[in-house]
Amino acid sequence: MSLKCVIAEDEELLRTALASLLREVWPHLDIVAECEDGASALEAIAEHQPDVAFLDIRMPGLTGIEVARAMSEASPRTQVVFVTAYDQYAIDAFEQGAVDYLLKPIARDRLLATVQRVQTRAAAGHPDAATLDALLRHLSARLPNSSKPPLVWITASTGKETRLIMVDDVAYFQADNKYTTVMTADGEALLRTPIRELLDALDPNTFKQIHRSTIVNLKAIASVTRDDTGKGKVKLKTRPETLTVSQPFMTLFRNM
Repeated sequence: MSLKCVIAEDEELLRTALASLLREVWPHLDIVAECEDGASALEAIAEHQPDVAFLDIRMPGLTGIEVARAMSEASPRTQVVFVTAYDQYAIDAFEQGAVDYLLKPIARDRLLATVQRVQTRAAAGHPDAATLDALLRHLSARLPNSSKPPLVWITASTGKETRLIMVDDVAYFQADNKYTTVMTADGEALLRTPIRELLDALDPNTFKQIHRSTIVNLKAIASVTRDDTGKGKVKLKTRPETLTVSQPFMTLFRNM
């Protein structure tokens, strides 16, 4: 049986090892994307509509659980296999039967058993959406919070000038190659931190990713609309430009 899959794991060595092991135990599997964060994984899943997604539970920005939840609209036929170091999540997922799991470090025999389950479920039809949704809500509630307090202020540069910016004053962050552009009501500044690293330092209750390259401050939003293509449009209170919510992120955005 030839199926497509997406792998999402933020640690490069583990991601490469999983892909290599999958090619060994499942030669006919087509690995269409290998992603280092939840946002790129969600976009890859929406684009490729894979049969199965191997998702690390803890990733920068969107967690594997959030990606799996958004898949219900972006790619409802995709099965989920969580890759995790947390036994309690794995046991819950396995007992519910909606998804499978792999504990790190991944053992070849365990992966082979997972592959067989995925193949069996693929032949049986689509995953049980209601059971999967209930499981994801349960796992999300048990996901431990970061022990670090969220950022309160950042140091960014405007030309030769260095500015101290309160995070609450930021309307949104935009990826700029290896750096991040900080947009406030007063203008823009450059933060020498990749947006991928910035995600985990922000308060998730206030800042949400709406695109692979954009994080918005929910308090800065004036309105959100959706066009005929499924994409969202965000109007801001203090800035004139309109931000795009890519289609795969709309499910997450509606649940905020």
